[in-house]
Amino acid sequence: MDQKEILTQADLNDKNVNKILKNHHKTNELKPYQSELIKLQRHLEVTGKKLIILFDGRDASGKGGTIRRITRYMNEKRYRVVALGKPTSDQKTELHMKRYIEHFPHAGEIVLFDRTWYNRAMVEPVLGFCNQKQYNKFLKNVNSYEENFLEDGKTVMLKLYFSVSKTEQAKRFNRRTNDPLRQWKLSEVDRQAQSMWDEFTQKKYKMLKKTSTKLAPWILIRSDSKHRARLETMKVILNSIRYRGRSKIIDMDIDPKIVIPASEELKRMKKQKQKYGKYIA
Repeated sequence: MDQKEILTQADLNDKNVNKILKNHHKTNELKPYQSELIKLQRHLEVTGKKLIILFDGRDASGKGGTIRRITRYMNEKRYRVVALGKPTSDQKTELHMKRYIEHFPHAGEIVLFDRTWYNRAMVEPVLGFCNQKQYNKFLKNVNSYEENFLEDGKTVMLKLYFSVSKTEQAKRFNRRTNDPLRQWKLSEVDRQAQSMWDEFTQKKYKMLKKTSTKLAPWILIRSDSKHRARLETMKVILNSIRYRGRSKIIDMDIDPKIVIPASEELKRMKKQKQKYGKYIA
């Protein structure tokens, strides 16, 4: 029996009931893809392949929530979520990439980085956590590093940039401020994100232009709708590797309104600069 059939009209008119029904529908819509992710995980284990997934983007763009949905039913022994804090004094004297490389997957594993070495391309230079020389050096060398990661033929790397609008980011920050269950998410960096929007946008453009390569391209995920972003991210991951037992029933086609190649985003931002005198997105 359909759930709506056992609810009264008064129930259906209740905003809270409608919210619960919508969330239930969204949860069920993800489950077939979460099931496919388990098949993909098994395939990696059998073949000894490694999968690295980078989750980057502005604060409150939905990276953490997407990671939680992706890993919800996975075998915990075969994946790791890595969210590194501030580097130690010793790490600051070492190669910037080193502390990330130490967490790379072994054969048959998936590692999901919640923020990555690309902090050096956006957050650090904007907030003054690195100097211009360090920033330039990173952009000059990162493509070569990534080529080395992938040269074994066993490693697959996805670079996902979650793109949230300024208006939606402000709404999410406001919710964090006023919701006791979410206040822990609000950091000092978050408080500066809106006022420094244009600076972050300039760094975003340069990062995409310099570091989206044929071997390791950036994929943008429009994330104003958290649910659509989560669903389409799962599809991107599932389409990245051929695996046995892939479902022929569920829709694996990517929504081009949500998933954007870096080349398209760069063209769009360039037009914005010409029209408005600055990058907007």
